[in-house]
Amino acid sequence: MRIGYVRVSSLDPNPDRQVEDLKTQQVEKIFMDKVSGKNTDRPELQKMLSFIREGDTLIVHSLDRLARNLADLLTMVQDLTGRGVSVVFMNERLSFDAGADASPTSKLMLSMIGAFAEFERSMIRRRQAEGIALAKERGVYKGRPRSISDETLEKVNALVEQGVPLAKAAKMNGISRSTVYRYLNTPAKE
Repeated sequence: MRIGYVRVSSLDPNPDRQVEDLKTQQVEKIFMDKVSGKNTDRPELQKMLSFIREGDTLIVHSLDRLARNLADLLTMVQDLTGRGVSVVFMNERLSFDAGADASPTSKLMLSMIGAFAEFERSMIRRRQAEGIALAKERGVYKGRPRSISDETLEKVNALVEQGVPLAKAAKMNGISRSTVYRYLNTPAKE
Protein backbone atom coordinates (compact mmCIF):
# COMPACT_ATOMS: atom_id res chain seq x y z
CA MET A 1 0.00 0.00 0.00
CA ARG A 2 1.21 3.51 -0.78
CA ILE A 3 0.66 5.74 2.24
CA GLY A 4 1.14 9.50 2.44
CA TYR A 5 1.94 11.64 5.44
CA VAL A 6 1.20 15.37 5.49
CA ARG A 7 1.99 17.87 8.25
CA VAL A 8 1.16 21.54 8.29
CA SER A 9 1.74 24.01 11.10
CA SER A 10 0.30 27.37 12.03
CA LEU A 11 2.80 29.05 9.69
CA ASP A 12 1.66 27.05 6.67
CA PRO A 13 -1.93 26.02 7.44
CA ASN A 14 -2.80 24.93 3.90
CA PRO A 15 -2.07 21.26 3.15
CA ASP A 16 -3.26 21.43 -0.49
CA ARG A 17 0.21 21.58 -2.04
CA GLN A 18 1.41 18.52 -0.14
CA VAL A 19 -1.80 16.58 -0.80
CA GLU A 20 -1.70 17.34 -4.53
CA ASP A 21 1.92 16.20 -4.73
CA LEU A 22 1.04 12.96 -2.94
CA LYS A 23 -1.86 12.29 -5.32
CA THR A 24 0.60 12.29 -8.22
CA GLN A 25 2.25 9.32 -6.48
CA GLN A 26 -0.96 7.24 -6.45
CA VAL A 27 -1.16 7.32 -2.66
CA GLU A 28 -4.04 5.20 -1.33
CA LYS A 29 -4.30 6.65 2.19
CA ILE A 30 -3.15 9.96 3.65
CA PHE A 31 -2.53 10.78 7.30
CA MET A 32 -2.53 14.53 8.05
CA ASP A 33 -1.40 16.42 11.15
CA LYS A 34 -2.09 20.11 11.64
CA VAL A 35 0.38 20.70 14.46
CA SER A 36 3.95 21.74 15.05
CA GLY A 37 6.61 19.22 14.11
CA LYS A 38 8.72 19.93 17.17
CA ASN A 39 8.41 16.32 18.30
CA THR A 40 7.01 13.00 17.13
CA ASP A 41 4.07 13.02 19.54
CA ARG A 42 1.56 13.88 16.81
CA PRO A 43 -1.77 12.05 16.64
CA GLU A 44 -1.88 11.25 12.92
CA LEU A 45 1.83 10.40 12.80
CA GLN A 46 1.29 7.88 15.59
CA LYS A 47 -1.77 6.44 13.77
CA MET A 48 0.24 6.15 10.58
CA LEU A 49 3.12 4.42 12.36
CA SER A 50 0.64 1.92 13.84
CA PHE A 51 -1.19 1.42 10.54
CA ILE A 52 1.74 1.00 8.16
CA ARG A 53 2.78 -2.59 7.45
CA GLU A 54 5.64 -4.53 5.92
CA GLY A 55 5.67 -4.05 2.14
CA ASP A 56 4.04 -0.59 2.32
CA THR A 57 5.65 2.58 1.02
CA LEU A 58 5.50 5.82 2.99
CA ILE A 59 5.62 8.94 0.83
CA VAL A 60 6.30 12.31 2.44
CA HIS A 61 6.51 15.69 0.70
CA SER A 62 9.79 16.64 2.41
CA LEU A 63 12.03 15.66 5.32
CA ASP A 64 10.90 18.48 7.60
CA ARG A 65 7.27 17.33 7.33
CA LEU A 66 8.19 14.02 8.99
CA ALA A 67 10.63 15.25 11.64
CA ARG A 68 12.20 18.54 12.69
CA ASN A 69 15.34 17.22 14.30
CA LEU A 70 17.97 14.93 12.89
CA ALA A 71 17.78 12.30 15.65
CA ASP A 72 14.01 11.79 15.21
CA LEU A 73 14.35 11.71 11.43
CA LEU A 74 17.12 9.11 11.40
CA THR A 75 15.40 6.98 14.04
CA MET A 76 12.07 7.03 12.19
CA VAL A 77 13.54 6.15 8.81
CA GLN A 78 15.66 3.37 10.31
CA ASP A 79 12.69 1.99 12.25
CA LEU A 80 10.40 2.05 9.21
CA THR A 81 12.88 0.41 6.85
CA GLY A 82 13.67 -2.15 9.55
CA ARG A 83 9.96 -3.01 9.67
CA GLY A 84 9.95 -3.60 5.92
CA VAL A 85 8.53 -0.21 4.90
CA SER A 86 10.05 1.85 2.08
CA VAL A 87 10.29 5.61 2.69
CA VAL A 88 10.27 8.25 -0.07
CA PHE A 89 10.90 11.99 0.37
CA MET A 90 9.61 13.74 -2.74
CA ASN A 91 11.30 17.16 -2.52
CA GLU A 92 14.72 15.76 -1.74
CA ARG A 93 14.31 12.83 -4.15
CA LEU A 94 15.53 10.42 -1.50
CA SER A 95 14.20 6.92 -1.09
CA PHE A 96 15.03 4.22 1.41
CA ASP A 97 14.13 0.66 0.53
CA ALA A 98 12.40 -1.67 2.94
CA GLY A 99 14.63 -4.00 4.89
CA ALA A 100 17.75 -2.86 3.08
CA ASP A 101 20.55 -0.82 4.46
CA ALA A 102 20.50 2.56 2.80
CA SER A 103 23.37 3.31 0.50
CA PRO A 104 26.15 5.33 2.12
CA THR A 105 25.28 8.24 -0.18
CA SER A 106 21.58 8.16 0.82
CA LYS A 107 22.50 8.04 4.50
CA LEU A 108 24.87 10.96 4.06
CA MET A 109 22.26 13.00 2.17
CA LEU A 110 19.58 12.26 4.79
CA SER A 111 21.95 13.28 7.58
CA MET A 112 23.12 16.44 5.83
CA ILE A 113 19.67 17.65 4.77
CA GLY A 114 18.24 16.75 8.18
CA ALA A 115 21.06 18.63 9.93
CA PHE A 116 20.48 21.71 7.76
CA ALA A 117 16.72 21.59 8.48
CA GLU A 118 17.42 21.36 12.22
CA PHE A 119 19.92 24.23 11.99
CA GLU A 120 17.42 26.37 10.06
CA ARG A 121 14.72 25.74 12.70
CA SER A 122 17.07 26.74 15.53
CA MET A 123 18.01 29.93 13.66
CA ILE A 124 14.32 30.79 13.23
CA ARG A 125 13.75 30.34 16.97
CA ARG A 126 16.78 32.50 17.77
CA ARG A 127 15.64 35.30 15.43
CA GLN A 128 12.15 35.12 16.91
CA ALA A 129 13.51 35.44 20.47
CA GLU A 130 15.72 38.37 19.42
CA GLY A 131 12.75 40.08 17.75
CA ILE A 132 10.60 39.67 20.85
CA ALA A 133 13.38 41.05 23.08
CA LEU A 134 13.78 44.12 20.84
CA ALA A 135 10.01 44.68 20.73
CA LYS A 136 9.88 44.48 24.53
CA GLU A 137 12.65 47.09 24.79
CA ARG A 138 10.66 49.41 22.53
CA GLY A 139 7.52 48.72 24.54
CA VAL A 140 5.55 47.41 21.58
CA TYR A 141 5.47 43.74 22.58
CA LYS A 142 2.42 43.08 24.66
CA GLY A 143 2.66 39.31 24.78
CA ARG A 144 -0.23 36.97 24.43
CA PRO A 145 -3.68 38.54 24.90
CA ARG A 146 -5.55 37.71 28.10
CA SER A 147 -7.65 34.60 27.82
CA ILE A 148 -10.21 35.67 30.43
CA SER A 149 -11.97 38.93 31.13
CA ASP A 150 -11.91 40.84 34.41
CA GLU A 151 -15.62 40.08 34.73
CA THR A 152 -15.03 36.33 34.55
CA LEU A 153 -12.20 36.59 37.07
CA GLU A 154 -14.50 38.52 39.42
CA LYS A 155 -17.18 35.81 39.09
CA VAL A 156 -14.63 33.16 40.02
CA ASN A 157 -13.44 35.26 42.99
CA ALA A 158 -17.02 35.72 44.20
CA LEU A 159 -17.66 31.98 44.06
CA VAL A 160 -14.42 31.25 45.93
CA GLU A 161 -15.39 33.78 48.63
CA GLN A 162 -18.70 31.90 48.99
CA GLY A 163 -16.74 28.74 49.76
CA VAL A 164 -16.76 27.10 46.33
CA PRO A 165 -13.41 25.38 45.65
CA LEU A 166 -11.33 27.33 43.13
CA ALA A 167 -11.12 24.44 40.66
CA LYS A 168 -14.92 24.08 40.65
CA ALA A 169 -15.46 27.85 40.36
CA ALA A 170 -13.07 27.97 37.41
CA LYS A 171 -14.80 25.04 35.70
CA MET A 172 -18.22 26.67 36.22
CA ASN A 173 -16.89 29.67 34.27
CA GLY A 174 -15.33 27.62 31.48
CA ILE A 175 -11.68 28.21 32.36
CA SER A 176 -8.94 26.10 33.88
CA ARG A 177 -7.70 26.30 37.45
CA SER A 178 -4.18 27.12 36.26
CA THR A 179 -5.50 30.08 34.24
CA VAL A 180 -7.18 31.50 37.35
CA TYR A 181 -3.97 31.07 39.36
CA ARG A 182 -1.98 32.80 36.63
CA TYR A 183 -4.22 35.86 36.71
CA LEU A 184 -4.55 35.93 40.48
CA ASN A 185 -0.76 35.70 40.90
CA THR A 186 -1.42 32.98 43.42
CA PRO A 187 0.89 29.98 43.35
CA ALA A 188 -0.86 26.85 42.15
CA LYS A 189 -1.49 24.34 44.93
CA GLU A 190 -1.26 20.64 44.31
